[in-house]
Amino acid sequence: MPVNDRQSLAVQAVLIGAMALWGLNLTSVKWLTAWFEPTMLACVRMLVACIALTAIVVVKRCARMRFTVRQWAAMGLCAVFMVYANQVLFAQGLQRSTATNAALVMALSPLASALLAALLFREPLTLQRGCGVLLGFAGVAAVVLSHPGSGLSSAGVGDLLIICSVVSFAAGGALVQRLARQIHPLTLCWITYCIGTVLLVVHLALGPSDVTVATLFPGWWPWVLVLFSGIFATALCNVIWNQAIATIGVARTAVFLYWVPVFGVLFAALLLGEQLTLWHLVGFAAVMGGTWLGTRRPVAVAPAVP
Repeated sequence: MPVNDRQSLAVQAVLIGAMALWGLNLTSVKWLTAWFEPTMLACVRMLVACIALTAIVVVKRCARMRFTVRQWAAMGLCAVFMVYANQVLFAQGLQRSTATNAALVMALSPLASALLAALLFREPLTLQRGCGVLLGFAGVAAVVLSHPGSGLSSAGVGDLLIICSVVSFAAGGALVQRLARQIHPLTLCWITYCIGTVLLVVHLALGPSDVTVATLFPGWWPWVLVLFSGIFATALCNVIWNQAIATIGVARTAVFLYWVPVFGVLFAALLLGEQLTLWHLVGFAAVMGGTWLGTRRPVAVAPAVP
């Protein structure tokens, strides 16, 4: 179904809000790693997200469980890529890499999504979109590298694992774009996260862990952050994300990921007292320009009249 400019602008405005929540979630998850082991934290957050998604599906009355074997297989594959593999690879990679490296590697998501969309859906990777991707990446680099004490360490296993998590998330997004033509985005998000959460719980149960009452309930404040991260930053934002992919496509949607580290830095300045510099303003302007170029529809050129 064709999307008019008003619908596209509405989707983009909501996406900006979702990226702000994801940026705030970076600070929240950073705090939560002091109380939870990474794999356990991923399981807890996803379980909360699944409960929230189930409530939304019940209220919206859009639950549908009759799918073909091929659709179930595709949703299972999407869950593996977007939830299970993404969470495991990112958690393990972050333990072995630096925060600076991780932020810059994650900023490759729009490029990975644009390439996958070009390969799988034959979406044109135009010069305009390519410039938007590069400008947005430059903006993220300016924001991240201007942080006091930041610097790039040598690439290693951690960076490779984070790259794999980025590609995994982009591959899941490409599957969502295809499935969203047949399945309601909310139902698709709900089933995908339920399957992915089951895989994470099995992974945690089979691996070495010290799950006790004390490790699961370290206090009321960590659980406030868990509820925010699971309900708003994961459940709500991923519903918005899947709806955006279904509406404007995975390549145009992925460009908005550049806003996550920008919002992350802004919230770090507001909540942690970190200082903002001129480089942050430069990076912010570059991200805005990259988003505009990456999501702007190409101007149709009128054919020459002989």
